[in-house]
Amino acid sequence: MTNSLQNVVNVIKHPLSDADFQVECKNILDKNGVLLLPDFLTRNSIESIRREGLQQQHLAYFSERTHNIYLSEPDSNFPDRHPRNRQITSTKGCITTDQIPQDSCLHLLYNSNEFKSFLCSVLNEKALHPYADSMSSINLHYADKGQQLGWHFDNSSFAITLLIQEPQSGGEFEYVKDVRDADAGDVNYAIATRVLDGEITAKKLSLKAGTLLLFRGRNAMHRVTPVIGETTRMLVVLAYNSEPGIALSKSARMTFYGRV
Repeated sequence: MTNSLQNVVNVIKHPLSDADFQVECKNILDKNGVLLLPDFLTRNSIESIRREGLQQQHLAYFSERTHNIYLSEPDSNFPDRHPRNRQITSTKGCITTDQIPQDSCLHLLYNSNEFKSFLCSVLNEKALHPYADSMSSINLHYADKGQQLGWHFDNSSFAITLLIQEPQSGGEFEYVKDVRDADAGDVNYAIATRVLDGEITAKKLSLKAGTLLLFRGRNAMHRVTPVIGETTRMLVVLAYNSEPGIALSKSARMTFYGRV
């Protein structure tokens, strides 16, 4: 592991290249569907990324959209209040890979072979590749007062995030495991309805700045509750693909980033 990466990652607490540590992390993720690594980033790298985020925040594309929990088009075969069609609001701002300074430690971390090797071991992936487009690999998300991510499932098998700045209150990550089995085609509308109606208590994660979160959200319903207070919640999403040469579609880039 290079000295540069050691300045970004707290390798004393999180020895990424250690085989035993990798196995321990994989076992936790496999069992719980979530792996939380507090104090993953060094204090200096947290502050550096936060400062960059504040400097670039004026470039953020803010959007508010409604969607169902499957992030798919409505189905007229179901009533409006059915989970297949029930509309949920998500609001956020975002800057993209090309808007993050080239000397940012986010680029160093994202492209680090040691970090990718750790992720491959924990996620059971053969290789991880960046997006072919210039926007989708590293995104910094902003959530101001009242903004939230509504209940949804991920289309990808895993998500990798880093919390950079905590809000004063709210902005909590909530999830319910094993609501559906997407690979088996089991949508489990009954449980999804109970989650939407608040009849099932979700697990809550109150993340601290510098925490790395690995999450399997394909079958777990999850959301981020509305931010309370004037401090912006800042979260980095590190996105990889298992195959090279994959780009986010132009329509998706317009939806998420407001440009192509």
